[in-house]
Amino acid sequence: MNTDPARTDTPHPGTGLRARWQATTAAAGADPATDPAPYADRLLAAWAEPQRRYHTTAHLTAVLTHLDALAPYAADPAATELAAWFHDAVYRPDRSENEERSAALAERALPELGITPARTAEVARLVRLTVTHDPAPGDTNGEALCDADLAVLAGSTEAYAAYTAAVRAEYAFVPDEAFRTGRAAVLRQLLALPRLFRTPYGATHWESRARHNLETELTALTTPTTAT
Repeated sequence: MNTDPARTDTPHPGTGLRARWQATTAAAGADPATDPAPYADRLLAAWAEPQRRYHTTAHLTAVLTHLDALAPYAADPAATELAAWFHDAVYRPDRSENEERSAALAERALPELGITPARTAEVARLVRLTVTHDPAPGDTNGEALCDADLAVLAGSTEAYAAYTAAVRAEYAFVPDEAFRTGRAAVLRQLLALPRLFRTPYGATHWESRARHNLETELTALTTPTTAT
């Protein structure tokens, strides 16, 4: 049994995800006369695109699993879960507008399901927030989503290594030196945050381990290699 909430190897049967999508849309106030299944199918197809190595249905499942623990901290758990479904629905590693396009997808799809304009706007806002993972104080929905998305950083040594390998595979088209420079900049940005995790659960369970993993990776990226 997986007892480490920061692990990313949670099984992700499609039937389970589809059932969860149906339950989430119902909780969010979707029109009962509108079948949510085709929307789940399109989202899961997007999450399974061949260019993905880390941003896959396994990542979606992991974020949703983390939100189970973090839901008590969110003002609107249904909106937060919908944002998890959409937050990497559009993902091209060679593009910089993925979050914006994912948010726009939510803004088109959710009204078709009968989700209210206010909740749709909140979902889109949360998706855009994953650009920085820096929610404002008191933004409990943002805190829950960002913590769930970043929980992978607190994995075991083996899980974190698998995560970084998957990220590198997504950017296989980038030369090593350029990747190391860009990845180091991302790690420094994360480490500069006063807190990586904003919910009490995340701060208690994930903060210390995540900072250790980030610092270890940054050291490895920035330590000159000696030619033999």
